[in-house]
Amino acid sequence: MSVAAVDAARDYAVPLVLALVVHAAALFALAGGMSPEQALRETIKPSMIEARLLSLSPPKPQARPKPVQPTVAPPRPAPEPTRRPRPQPAQAKPEPDAKAEAERARAEAERERAERLQALSERSLAAALSEEAAGLADSAIEDAAMDYIYAIHRAVVEQWSRPQSARNDMQARLLVELVPSGDLLAVTLTESSGHAPFDRSAEAAVRKVGRFEVPTDRALFEARFRKFTLLFKPEDLLR
Repeated sequence: MSVAAVDAARDYAVPLVLALVVHAAALFALAGGMSPEQALRETIKPSMIEARLLSLSPPKPQARPKPVQPTVAPPRPAPEPTRRPRPQPAQAKPEPDAKAEAERARAEAERERAERLQALSERSLAAALSEEAAGLADSAIEDAAMDYIYAIHRAVVEQWSRPQSARNDMQARLLVELVPSGDLLAVTLTESSGHAPFDRSAEAAVRKVGRFEVPTDRALFEARFRKFTLLFKPEDLLR
């Protein structure tokens, strides 16, 4: 509010108060049965009016907010360079002891030699066992075949007719072929005795038998009786 406005308000304050008092007294007198003049006289009495001058001071300016200072981050310290460890000088390897090295080489050679001997011994033992097993198998086959060989021998002897001109030192070799049933397939003179009647008598004896007793084991038959050589002579007719 300006100073002129304050002065104008101060000048009009007293008359305004008086006017309000007069009107209030008139209204009160009328209400109490008094005439307006009496009311006015009662109202207007000399009195001391205490007036105070109010000093209006201009409003205090509002404090402006302080500007916010931007926060400045402190500078980061520069990273320290990585320190690489200094390469250590290579330590010289101690030279091997020549005597100890020679001992190790000799021990290694002995070990390898022992291993070779062991392997050779195992192979030799396995070979010996294999040969022995094969010999036993052959022996078993031979034993099983001997019964049939004797039967063939007896059958041929029973069917042979000795020529009058035959001598004991004569012999002829015959190839006999059979089928699995034992029946004669063929007989062939492979070695002559030098005496035709003796050779013919030997072939005739085999043909007269016609069917021989052979093993039912097919493997044994194929090995020994499918084809066999008959050495025909008085002392030993079958070999």
